[in-house]
Amino acid sequence: MFVEVAAPAVVLPPRAARPALVRRVLRATPPYLYLLPALALLVIWTYRPLVQTAQLSFFSWNLLPTQPATPVGLDNYSRLFQLPAVGQSVLRTLEVIGGLVPFTILVPLAVGLLSQRIHGRARAVYQALVFAPLLVAPVASATVWEWLLEPGDGVVNRVLGTHVNWLHDTAWAQPAIILVTGWHLIGFAVLVVSAGLSNINRDYAEAAMIDGASRGQITRWITLPLLSPTLVFLALMTVLLSAQWTFPLIDTITQGGPSGATTNVYYLLWDYSFHSFDAGLGTAAGMLLFVAFGIVAAGLVLLGEKLTVHDD
Repeated sequence: MFVEVAAPAVVLPPRAARPALVRRVLRATPPYLYLLPALALLVIWTYRPLVQTAQLSFFSWNLLPTQPATPVGLDNYSRLFQLPAVGQSVLRTLEVIGGLVPFTILVPLAVGLLSQRIHGRARAVYQALVFAPLLVAPVASATVWEWLLEPGDGVVNRVLGTHVNWLHDTAWAQPAIILVTGWHLIGFAVLVVSAGLSNINRDYAEAAMIDGASRGQITRWITLPLLSPTLVFLALMTVLLSAQWTFPLIDTITQGGPSGATTNVYYLLWDYSFHSFDAGLGTAAGMLLFVAFGIVAAGLVLLGEKLTVHDD
């Protein structure tokens, strides 16, 4: 009687398994090595200062190297909620965001749709002319606009036949800053809209035209839904960066005036830190701004992802 016995399993020594693991690690390492310089710079120039800002918001310091920082806990944050200038600056920031929406979304959308009817080199020349204001340095454009908006015999007043003190009147200073900022940014927004329109497959519109759809119906029901991720991106940029875009103009022309009429949250936290030399209060305002805009940005990014997935 014979009994069949299975051959003993061959167990590889640990050393035999190590080369395979090492090869896998070596194959997976190169992409991360390429990303390492960018990640290192991101940590050094973004995340490290952010952590230092959060730490400084719990101290009282006048930026003098000879004066030590004093821990104050949450006093800087409580002071912010008690200062009326903070609430007023938030309202002015919302005004800036609302005032820039036509320049960053509505007008660029209309210009982008109309420019689709232009073909060949003329379209490239047209887009270059629209984009040209963005190439002008903000400080240089601020100086030119300050000359154009001079009260009395300024160029703008002579053209319009008015005598408005555009930059030193509390009723007109904020609209003037918004107008100049919008003029500076409209070319960038038109370029983004044109890029979004170029990514839309023309077969959709041609199929709709065959079915009898008008140009307005194609724009309403096909073009705009497919362009919605681009419009969400422009909305995100407007919400997050509008007050920052106005900063060079405000610092060059009005310095937050007249009577604080152009002081938004970005200029306020800069004023607290470098005019009042209250680094703790300025960094506390910066952290609150970071958290608030981060929440808004997260919501807009999620909305953009949903629209993009829906389009696919």
